[in-house]
Amino acid sequence: MKFQEITVCLDMHGCPNRCKHCWLSATPNGNMPFSEIESTAEQFRPFTDCLQIYDWYREPDFTEKYREHFEICSRLSDSPLDHFEVASFWRLARDGGYGKWLASLGLKKIQLTLFGDARTTDFYIGRKGAYQELLKAMDILMENKISPRIQVFVIRNNIDQLGHIENLIKELNLENRCRAYGGEFTFFLHQGSCDGENEKWYDAWVTPEDLGKIPPLLEAYTLRHFGAKNIADVFGRTEQSLYEELITDASTASYVSDTPVFYIDKDFNVYPNISTPAPHWLLGNLKQDGVRTVLENYVENKSAAQHTRMTVPLCELAKAQGDGTSRRLFGRGDYIELLLNRYCRQRNLY
Repeated sequence: MKFQEITVCLDMHGCPNRCKHCWLSATPNGNMPFSEIESTAEQFRPFTDCLQIYDWYREPDFTEKYREHFEICSRLSDSPLDHFEVASFWRLARDGGYGKWLASLGLKKIQLTLFGDARTTDFYIGRKGAYQELLKAMDILMENKISPRIQVFVIRNNIDQLGHIENLIKELNLENRCRAYGGEFTFFLHQGSCDGENEKWYDAWVTPEDLGKIPPLLEAYTLRHFGAKNIADVFGRTEQSLYEELITDASTASYVSDTPVFYIDKDFNVYPNISTPAPHWLLGNLKQDGVRTVLENYVENKSAAQHTRMTVPLCELAKAQGDGTSRRLFGRGDYIELLLNRYCRQRNLY
């Protein structure tokens, strides 16, 4: 059992936020010992010639020792470790050296998420003062010649807030400020995937009729970001359309990959990076079951969700969990995962 590449992500310290859109779910924070980074790497290494290991899968650098953690993860990884274009805005607002450190890694863009004005953003992030921290984070990033990339999750509950965000972009002069140091301001909006915390907003999901409320400037930014011709391409198709397609589709599928990514929570439960870490995706516990059992369960599609997707035709998932009258907009893959997660939960397939 040898994989081309394995990426392992440990939720060592959790996240300061409790975002109401988070597909990873708002689970309790842990405090894994520093030594678990090396221990975990040693367990997975025999099963691949290229191992990548990260000390986070929710908030990056949410630890006082973020430098040391990045250094040891880089040392234990078999190819250069990518910090990705993400960072902790919580830390940016509190740590004077963090922005400079991010710049030293060669980062040119960092993604930040807004939901509307201060009250709305604080509500969806689940923490008072988050909006002001995000504004401070933007200033710090630009001081270090890192351009902010603003992401907005849109549902019917906050779509009327998009005008505030458009005005904010103009008031903060983000385009010109980024251009002044050779950077580029970017922005995009979407509804996100309907899993984890975001699934709770299913009833408020956007429809084609809602897309006309998107300000032209934000639409233009979004189309440029995704390389799309129209905003409907970004938000996908109606559930009704997808349902009608899927109820005639008897196919099944395997999620097994030769380059898997695994999430390990604070209790050492292991999940594949396919959908939200949930009981029906559980592959086993690293401490109790061992890495070989975890990987065998993955390869053999033994998690309840993997087994269901391998054995239950799409038409059955759609008939059991879909709504053939719904105008809600989804990408096809996201919609299938919604049906699958619902199906497993309803049948208590853990």
